[in-house]
Amino acid sequence: MKLSLRNTVLPAAGAVSLLALSAGLLSNQAQAARIDNPVAVFSGLDKITGRITTFDVYVNETVQFGALQVTPKACYSRDQSEAQKIDGFVEVDEITLDRKIRRIFTGWMFADSPGLNAVEHPIYDVWLKDCKQNSDVPPPDSAGAK
Repeated sequence: MKLSLRNTVLPAAGAVSLLALSAGLLSNQAQAARIDNPVAVFSGLDKITGRITTFDVYVNETVQFGALQVTPKACYSRDQSEAQKIDGFVEVDEITLDRKIRRIFTGWMFADSPGLNAVEHPIYDVWLKDCKQNSDVPPPDSAGAK
């Protein structure tokens, strides 16, 4: 039994091997295309002042925006050969008036759909804008170094 692949005739066993090899190469390309970034870029809206602030946060570090504490756990982008899809896993806590910390969001945020999983709070909104490799903000380890 023979199978035809683009005008090339191969024995069935050869065709199966070729398909397995192609599938392996495609899965390696898909894995290589996803980039793990150390910095997440967020925008936050203060509904009282109407001011939008953009801020960088290193993965696994926490930054306070108003009464919210934002902690990205992962931030992914794609390489330049693919359409950019920015997504990140984020935890957001609220500092209540009685100084307790309450988790108000845990989940994935998608930069191309900011309204899908943005944090909506009575006073503040926070959404993921981008992921990047570097920031003008010094990393947490070097913050105390001189």
